[in-house]
Amino acid sequence: MKNQRTLLLLLITLVSFTSNAQLTAAEKKDGWKLLFNGKNFDGWNQKNGQAKYEVINGEVVGTTVANTPNSFMCTNETYGDFILELELKVAEGMNSGVQFRSLSTPEFNNGRVHGYQMEIDPSDRAWSGGIYDEARRGWLTMPEGRPEAQNAFKHNDWNVYRIEAIGSTIRTWVNGVPVSHLIDDMTPRGLIALQVHGIYGTMKEGMQIRWRNIKIKTENLTPSPYDNTPVVNLLHNNLAAQEKAQGFNLLFNGKDFTGWRGVNRQEMTGKRWSIEGEDLVIHKSDGSETGNDIVTKENYGAFELVFEFMLTEGANSGVKYFVNEDFNSGGKSGIGLEYQILDDERHPDAKMGAVGNRTLASLYDLIPSIKVDKRFQRKIGEWNQARLVVMPDNTVQHWLNGFKVVEYERKSNIFKALVARSKYAKYDGFGEADNGPILLQDHGDEVHYRSIKLRKL
Repeated sequence: MKNQRTLLLLLITLVSFTSNAQLTAAEKKDGWKLLFNGKNFDGWNQKNGQAKYEVINGEVVGTTVANTPNSFMCTNETYGDFILELELKVAEGMNSGVQFRSLSTPEFNNGRVHGYQMEIDPSDRAWSGGIYDEARRGWLTMPEGRPEAQNAFKHNDWNVYRIEAIGSTIRTWVNGVPVSHLIDDMTPRGLIALQVHGIYGTMKEGMQIRWRNIKIKTENLTPSPYDNTPVVNLLHNNLAAQEKAQGFNLLFNGKDFTGWRGVNRQEMTGKRWSIEGEDLVIHKSDGSETGNDIVTKENYGAFELVFEFMLTEGANSGVKYFVNEDFNSGGKSGIGLEYQILDDERHPDAKMGAVGNRTLASLYDLIPSIKVDKRFQRKIGEWNQARLVVMPDNTVQHWLNGFKVVEYERKSNIFKALVARSKYAKYDGFGEADNGPILLQDHGDEVHYRSIKLRKL
């Protein structure tokens, strides 16, 4: 009996070990292949840092080492379109990631691994499943403000990670919960790598992360069904399939001014507005005039508006909504609620108003934007991603580069009190219309816009 029990334990141990490096018959039939054999690092090589990588009980175990930069255990092969699945378990307080479509070339920082990374983040920030562009552009998508995505990661337990990279569409899931949906074509093919981050902050030597059941599929790829994950689309003036399914439409087609007109005009004003490349540009004034604002021909009530903008040095502009063209501004500008577009460092308007309510992304002259993490403010000459949400219950949100920076309730008593103390007090019913056009402001400075898209809510 004792020998039978010993044999049974050995069989259980063997099954537990081999299950980390085997595919089921159904998985093989479906085209899945193992990337890691569960025994050694055949097909892999370590780059950059000197963190410790071992194979223990069929798992890849990465351990932090002092005084070394980020380390990467990389596939020898590169991959373009694929679906990748793996399991991982990480120590609390540690940071890591799964690189994909990443590169390591002598001409880029002496072989520094760079490219897309699916984040592993057990911190309170909870950005696991976000997409970070390692050593290149930084954060591309984060699940900020989406509790269902931020709570998907399991602490001190195994997590299932999934990446779908098909064409320019990149999507991620953590334990079956969709987290990121990125449209980008910067790197169509590259290596896959398991990162052990260099020690920083509260990290310490000897912290470990484990990976197992690493498998990939590269043929006959079927994308997962569309969902409600916000799309970060870095292709200019483009609508992705999921954006279309969510109801978005382009307000600017990248070619002409279809759908736009001048304020208080039936047609488009030609003064200083032009299309350069794929950008909609308002050019700098010679000082003789401003106020050549343009508005959409259609009016909108509850909606979600996303757009990109690029400031030139010292520039001022704005995106206005619920614009009322009956309000008389003396010919200077259309009147409406304004998402402020401003070079805070160089334009004097940033120091006017009250408590910063005229700074970038603020509800102009009413509510200041709260920009907590300065790392996510783009430099002048770089593109910013903005999002403006007006919900059916009149809750309004301003977002800047992935962060919510303003929230208020339109038509509320607090809103009315703010208006009564602002430059808009003389306009009866300011910001309270049921609908109105979207406006791009001419404030006399050069500002670029693109990828302007909207869906009705």
